[in-house]
Amino acid sequence: MEPTKLGFRTAGVPPACRPEAGGPDPGGAGNARNAGVSPASALASGEAYARWRSRGYLPHLDSPNLVQHVVFRLADSLPAGLRRELAQTRRGDRIVAIDAALDQGHGRHDLAIPAVAELVQSALFTFDADRYALIAWCVMPNHVHALLAPDPGYSLDRIIHSWKSYTAKEANRLLRRSGAFWAREYFDRFMRDSGHLARTAAYIEGNPVNAALCESIADWRFSSAWEGWGRRDAGGPDFR
Repeated sequence: MEPTKLGFRTAGVPPACRPEAGGPDPGGAGNARNAGVSPASALASGEAYARWRSRGYLPHLDSPNLVQHVVFRLADSLPAGLRRELAQTRRGDRIVAIDAALDQGHGRHDLAIPAVAELVQSALFTFDADRYALIAWCVMPNHVHALLAPDPGYSLDRIIHSWKSYTAKEANRLLRRSGAFWAREYFDRFMRDSGHLARTAAYIEGNPVNAALCESIADWRFSSAWEGWGRRDAGGPDFR
């Protein structure tokens, strides 16, 4: 799909990374304002029942009203030694530590291939504003960031399984290979409040710059910050 042929819509959530949406002001370090969405933590609001469950050794918190930062990665992107170190990281620091390890560039860089990155990005868009609100995202060479709010009836686990299942099959077809494409686990952290959300969205969109892959967040083609979206919203294209 050529992005220039697509229309745009809002996902119902302003792009938290943008100053005009109340996100961080690029001219003021750490000046995170209201991100344009009310704090979505069900723990704080009491609007939904939140439950812990376990996928292997990783705990996950699921609730339809939680805004979640999710990282999922290619199968060989974290060597065993690094995985053991990261397993000891404090939960609140884990996603940042994982991201720093992933930015070291271990393993295959299949997501640096434009056709594969486009496939993954399009999968993120497919059920935006239907099963979840996609607030910000970034497809890196060996991992993916997504900031989203699942709709009632759609668990985070189900959403991510759908993304990974479809894209693994199609990416292997494009690459003419077989075997595991994604690592089995994913990492998530819910947003405590709108300031946390705004900082996280800015962090996600800044990942390519921090990893020295481009000079400006607007240069990275597979991100909600890409200049080609016209800075209108981070809700992705309208497939209707």
